[in-house]
Order: sequence, then structure tokens, then C-alpha cells
Amino acid sequence: MTDIIDGAALLNEVETFHRRFNVFPTEAAFVAVTLWDAHAHLLDAFDSTPRLAFLSPEPGSGKSRALDVVETLVPRSMAAADASAAALFRSVSGIDGGRPTILFDEIDTIFGPKAGDNEQLRGFINAGHARGRPMYRCVGDGSNQQVQGFPSFCAVAVAGLGSLPDTILTRSVIIRMRRRARNEHVEAFRTRIHVREGNQLRDRLAKWAETVQERITGAFPEMPDGVTDRPADVWEPLIAIADAAGGDWPDRARAACVTLVTASKANDKGSIGVRLLTDLRDHVLIGIDRLPTVAILDRLNALDDAPWADLHGKPLDNRRLSKMLAEYMTADNEPIASRNIKTAGSVLKGYYTADLGDAWARYCPPPLESPLPPLPGTENVA
Repeated sequence: MTDIIDGAALLNEVETFHRRFNVFPTEAAFVAVTLWDAHAHLLDAFDSTPRLAFLSPEPGSGKSRALDVVETLVPRSMAAADASAAALFRSVSGIDGGRPTILFDEIDTIFGPKAGDNEQLRGFINAGHARGRPMYRCVGDGSNQQVQGFPSFCAVAVAGLGSLPDTILTRSVIIRMRRRARNEHVEAFRTRIHVREGNQLRDRLAKWAETVQERITGAFPEMPDGVTDRPADVWEPLIAIADAAGGDWPDRARAACVTLVTASKANDKGSIGVRLLTDLRDHVLIGIDRLPTVAILDRLNALDDAPWADLHGKPLDNRRLSKMLAEYMTADNEPIASRNIKTAGSVLKGYYTADLGDAWARYCPPPLESPLPPLPGTENVA
């Protein structure tokens, strides 16, 4: 008779193993990384696999060590810092007997500003997020070539400086690492000793995964309020695993989901156009229904921590504002454009709140819970 494995207790052990060597920025990060380790053993139960991204602004923040620990816990780990896209295609095809878990350290050398063109690798990481999206390549010699589809669905964890392309970032559980404080201590990671310990946990995770795979396959766990669309795709496998493990993991997983999704939104500055729409809504057109362009520009360019006073060396002007807003549509499906605004004794060009409402609803993050008061001098603009 097969011994019954306590999933919650096993996940607790995996989390404890991470805590010995890693200092993560939040408790939510320990929960997310532990669940990600387990999910790598259960890929066949899901339609998508989140990427795990350890990112930091400076070296020496523990990213590589975090990846080292993950490597001991996941199935068929494959360090791929300098692997070519062709090598990855063939590895995921299972030529060596199984689908690998791919680990990219120093991912900034692949996607950083000086990294050059890595569209094939980017395409591979993007496509492999979802089941059933093979990468098609020509194989053969000379004129004797045929199109062949290569499977790309596999678990991927990365570590690097800075950020990642949005197409990868939005498919990732993001852990923003930081240097250890003087009072934060970890155990030295000794490869000869601790890889074996991690591998023992890995093997137990694999056995537990076999016992819950049928139950998890096709499961659609209840997601926390407000977690929808791409963030829900990222977190559904992790929460399904937490539900299967039981104990306090279902509650911890949902709390971690909310924490990390909220943090990712706070760090997501979006496009410059979305930033413009959001600043107009939250800082310029509050409590008023219209405002002349000259007043809008004054207020945008005066905002602290905003890009408008220095766009490529020049402040935002009327022409640039008009061009940016014209990319978005009104509720009547017309480009947003300035209109006449009657003021005391004159007519000025400006923008109406009603014209921006549809774009705000479609593109901007939720508004501030407590709206700021109108800017001085705007209360009586008519």
C-alpha cells in the first residue's frame, strides 16, 4: 500500500528549505515560489504554466541563489543561460527522455538593452506559456527542408537585473529581490550537501504530484476578488495546487496572489499613453467636466514624478498631447480630440471629461479610492 503523503506538510518542508538559503522580500514570495516548485511536477494538469521571475535593480540580491534552490526541487532542471533557441526546441521535444524545467540566469544578457535581437528566445518563452502552441521551424539541408513543429510547453524560471519584455513579464510570478540587510542571515548553500537534500524533496514532490494529478486536472479554483484575465491565468495552477495540498495553503495562496498581483500592477507603468490617460483622470480633470488645453498642459508638466516636463528633452506640448490622445476613442468611436470651450469672453480649445471616460474605463487601472480634490483654479471652469 502506497504511503499517503501529506501535501500541506510537504509544501511546508519545501518552503523551509527555501528559507534556509533565500531571503525573499515578502512572505507572499515564499508561498508563490514553493507552489511554483510543485507546479513544475504537474504541468500535464494545466493549460498554462506561469514563468517565475527573480528580478532586482542591482547585483548581489540573491537572484542566482534563489534559482539554485529552485533547480534542486524541480523535475529535469536545465540551466540554459547560453542555450540557443534551437537547443531549447529540441530539449522540450523530449529527445533526452523528458520535458525539462528551464532555468535562465542572467536573463538581462538575453533581453537587456545591449543584448541585441533575441526574438526566437522571446518567442519560445512566450509560446511555452500555454499548452498546444508549438514553434514551427524549417529543418533539413539546403533545398530539402520541411516545416516541423516543436513543442514549447514547459516550466521556465528566470533571474536577472532590471525588467523583462512585457510579453514575458505579464506571464510571470514576479519576485523583486533586494540585497540582504545586515540583520538578515541565510545558511551557506553547499552544492555537495544541499543539492542532495533538495533532490530528496523533489522526488517526494513528484510522488505527491502523482497522487493529486487526476484531481487537479481540469480544476478551476476560486480566484480572489479582482484577479482576472492574465493574472488569473498565471495564478490558477498555483492556487489549484494549494487547494489540493490543504491545510492553510489555500488561504496563504490566495493572500499571496493578491499581494503579488497588486505589487505587479503598482510596478507596471504601462504605456506612455496609458500613463497620460491615468494622470488626466487622477490629477488633472478631477471634479470638472472640461478644461482648456493650456491649463491641462500646465498641470501635467507640473506633476512630480511624471514624464511630461521632459519628453525627449522637451515638455509636453499641444501638438504631442493631441497626437497621443487621438490614438484613443470616445464612446462614440471617434478619436479623442480637442473641442471648443467657452470661457469668460473667449473661446479656447480644450478637452471634455465625457470624451475621455470610455478610454479611462478600458485602459486605466482602477481609480484612487479617495479621489484628490480639484486643482486650485479649476472648480469653476465652464
